[in-house]
Amino acid sequence: MSATSTLALVAADSPASVGAVATALTALVDGGAAPLQIGELEDWAFVFRNADYLIGGALMTVGLTVASILLGFLVGFPAGAVETYGEGLPKRLVESVGVVLRGTPIVVILVFMYFVLGVPSIDLGVVTLSGAVMSGILGLGLRSAAYQSQIFRATLGSVDDGQLEAARAVGMSQLEAIRHVAVPQALRRSVPGFQNEFTIVLKDTSIVFAIGLAELLTRSYDLFVERTTAVLEVIIFISAIYFVLTFTTNRALDYLGEYYAIPGGESA
Repeated sequence: MSATSTLALVAADSPASVGAVATALTALVDGGAAPLQIGELEDWAFVFRNADYLIGGALMTVGLTVASILLGFLVGFPAGAVETYGEGLPKRLVESVGVVLRGTPIVVILVFMYFVLGVPSIDLGVVTLSGAVMSGILGLGLRSAAYQSQIFRATLGSVDDGQLEAARAVGMSQLEAIRHVAVPQALRRSVPGFQNEFTIVLKDTSIVFAIGLAELLTRSYDLFVERTTAVLEVIIFISAIYFVLTFTTNRALDYLGEYYAIPGGESA
């Protein structure tokens, strides 16, 4: 059997295995066969004929990433505030849940959401989000919330206690002092950590194949099976998509961080 045939069988048997594809590519070289060439017109034509299929997967990736990041923020910021300023049972509960979520593999969380918890679909009128999509958003979002809570816990804790004491001295309640003094500074300082978390969630969306969702990376595997000689071209194409997504988002967050930077620097 030729090395090319080996690649086809490996891709077909394990469409979600990056290691399988890598092993088959190595066999092409070690077996003495002609190596795959980047830039074959026929292979690139195949990629561009299926560009709409890959872009559809990219839209799924973007949708999951945005929804999960927003859910992570809505849950993670209050959780970080509870860990910083809370006491007693609420603080211990939030800390315990965060440890469990951060210590559990994301694929286990997704499988639990979809197959065990059975998250239902939601009809938004314009579009219906299936149970698999909702499971992906909840799984990725809660996992992100566990990490975002640590980002916000650190940035809230970085605000000097003297500022909160000064706010209390002029008549603010503790909640008002946190809201008007600590939170604005913490949000500004959290931008670098938030950038990193966005990139992590974007990459974690590739795990949703475990619950049947076809995002960008999963759709690229489908094309590996259909035409194995275009493996490198497909990889380059989806890598370019991932690069554009991460680069544009990071630059936008860089601009946001600079625009809302604390006047006078961190010591202000």
